[in-house]
Amino acid sequence: MSEVHFIVEEAPEGGYVARAVGADIVTEADDLHGLRVHVRDAVHCHFDDGQLPSLIRLHITREEVLAA
Repeated sequence: MSEVHFIVEEAPEGGYVARAVGADIVTEADDLHGLRVHVRDAVHCHFDDGQLPSLIRLHITREEVLAA
């Protein structure tokens, strides 16, 4: 695997949650900087040295509601 993709969403209670696509990895943090650190750590823990992806891609989604 050359890269692993994460879908990042704002958590209802605050902070962010990242879920990997195609791998069983989920992590969370209070801010985006912390989330990047946690995602890297989770990827290094999940994959063996020979299978470690060279790229981690974060797809950050944000939902906003506006009054019409």
